[in-house]
Amino acid sequence: MSLKPIKKYNLPFCTTEIYKDCMITVMNEGVTVSPEHNAILTEIAEFHFRNNTPFVYITHRINSYAVNPSVYRETSKIPNLAGFAVVSKNPIQKQQTKVEKVFFDKDFQDFEELEEALSWKDEIIKSFSKKISQK
Repeated sequence: MSLKPIKKYNLPFCTTEIYKDCMITVMNEGVTVSPEHNAILTEIAEFHFRNNTPFVYITHRINSYAVNPSVYRETSKIPNLAGFAVVSKNPIQKQQTKVEKVFFDKDFQDFEELEEALSWKDEIIKSFSKKISQK
């Protein structure tokens, strides 16, 4: 990806980069993503994507880690979150995303390459913005 992040956070459990219309997070090896971790990431998202700016959350699963599925219910409540993308070539992660999708109430897609997720992000944000303007 050739874009430069607006802001980069190096947190004890992950690294997250903020871009104009997405945040890309890489969790640390062995982490179990908890509601507390999710609250921190939600706060970052709400700070950077104010005024109902639509955005997509992309998790780039380079490392092996676990997710408490309850975090997806909370993440789904972010009003301007247009979608959630998982990037991983790992077949186990692909199976895991099928379970995770059940807990998420918005567009949720898995990809093998970050570039694919970024293309999807553009489509989802366009669709999401259209829905919002029709309300």
